[in-house]
Amino acid sequence: MNLSPHFTLEELTHTDHRELDNSPTQDEISNLQRLANFLEQVKEVLGGKPIMVNSAFRSKAVNDAVGSKDTSQHRIGCAADIRVPSMTPDQVVRAIIASGLPYDQVIREFDRWTHISVSDKPRKQALIIDKAGTRAFV
Repeated sequence: MNLSPHFTLEELTHTDHRELDNSPTQDEISNLQRLANFLEQVKEVLGGKPIMVNSAFRSKAVNDAVGSKDTSQHRIGCAADIRVPSMTPDQVVRAIIASGLPYDQVIREFDRWTHISVSDKPRKQALIIDKAGTRAFV
């Protein structure tokens, strides 16, 4: 099922933990549709480059299996971890910040991927998470 021109429900609910149910509720699907539309805007900001989704929606079982907190925005379908093959996570974060898009959080995680989330009240929080901990992106 297409949620937007370039993102499908299957893509945003994919998990390597196939033995676990990762089916979103109708409210979570609505959130995923909003996230997919936001990712379309990110794609435009990045010049149409492909966006690879590592992880988006996570059921409680999947979220627990990956060791994430229950408060993760992935749990409600409002966050995605992405990679852009021709860009570093640092470049992706900088482009999103510079774009003026209403993101909630953009996080360079372990210099391997970019976490991006949406919210009704975007905080525009830019962070780095790595072995040294969590800190502001500057």
